[in-house]
Amino acid sequence: MRDDTLAIRLQKMRDILRSLKRVAVAFSGGVDSTFVLRVAVDTLGRENVLAVTGRSASVASGEFDDAVRLAATIGAEHVILDTHEFEDANYLANPANRCYYCKTELYSRMAPLVAARGFRAIVNGTNANDLGDYRPGLTAAKEHNVRAPAAEVGLTKADIRALSAQMGLPTHDKPAAPCLSSRVQYGEAITPEKLRMIERAETVLRDLGFRECRVRHHDKLARIEVPAADIERLASEDVRARIDEAFREIGYQYITLDLRGFRSGSMNEVIAFGVRQAAR
Repeated sequence: MRDDTLAIRLQKMRDILRSLKRVAVAFSGGVDSTFVLRVAVDTLGRENVLAVTGRSASVASGEFDDAVRLAATIGAEHVILDTHEFEDANYLANPANRCYYCKTELYSRMAPLVAARGFRAIVNGTNANDLGDYRPGLTAAKEHNVRAPAAEVGLTKADIRALSAQMGLPTHDKPAAPCLSSRVQYGEAITPEKLRMIERAETVLRDLGFRECRVRHHDKLARIEVPAADIERLASEDVRARIDEAFREIGYQYITLDLRGFRSGSMNEVIAFGVRQAAR
């Protein structure tokens, strides 16, 4: 997108934030919510912005630490809310709309805090691309009147990365990092123990230099996704042996490499309102 078009959309986003006056940002420390937090602070002033991060077993420890560090760097007041989606049987059952229950828990806990502190609205980091994917969390956002200023002005993930780079945000090239529960196949129960397995396994891959990766959890089978350009290196004898040993120590009996490579939201390829989604 042309820089002047991006500038126009960014200005429209600022206009939305000004109309809201005081906002609480649902803040994960990812590319999108970091961008929204920075724009909100720049537009409204730090006294009118609150960053709120949910903490639970579904959030990787490294991602939580990033959120704390980034909020401090931006200069926003940061509140941590312990969320309790693991007490919800609907969430633990891991249906296709699992994200709905997770976001409902987060927004429900944010609402009284926001009201008590005098903030006018909750905003999130949803971007325009998200509107075309299967994202049950958007339903929860709608039910709780959560605004999505970036999506509302048509900013895509690529736009947000470009604007983040212009602003000097360290997240401009950060790989996407959805919650750990998104790695577990739909219908298989979510447990903290499984999520720790996934987190440890992905740490192994990152320590081997695979910056963008996923470990999809299928009971005792780990399905590894890395970008197509990295498949040859991962499949080399030495790297393969190191991964096999580490993953078996973690608890996986079978370790596989997805030959189609990394793709965000690959678990959604088999669901889309009952119809198989086309692969991206």
